[in-house]
Amino acid sequence: MKPKRTILCVDDDERSLSIRKVMLETRGYRVLTCTDPDCAVEMMKRGGIDLVLADLMMPKLSGARLIDRLKAISPETPALLFSGSVNCCTEESLADGWLPKGEFAPMELLERMRVLLIRKRGPKRAVTAPRQLAS
Repeated sequence: MKPKRTILCVDDDERSLSIRKVMLETRGYRVLTCTDPDCAVEMMKRGGIDLVLADLMMPKLSGARLIDRLKAISPETPALLFSGSVNCCTEESLADGWLPKGEFAPMELLERMRVLLIRKRGPKRAVTAPRQLAS
């Protein structure tokens, strides 16, 4: 059995965070959640995060700025921004992608996550046949 990928979800809306956590856990991910950007930074410092999902509009620190801070700690960890209140992210950010919350967002979110996690891991190595010893 392959190890579960760990997703860090950051959103100031606890209800949205709870729904996202259940959705991702039922698809085999390990999910860490927090409503505070400082908590997310501490989790990233501990390591083991495979992907970050952050809401754009948060009161203490925008998701775009949070992702910039998280990328300073772990530049290779992919990160997605999302929002239900704006149609696009105009703020400069190191995020690897942007998704609006909405009707079709769950399937698109899962597909984007899958692609980013594959990119992070790199292509699968070709399996080579064992060499036969010459007699």
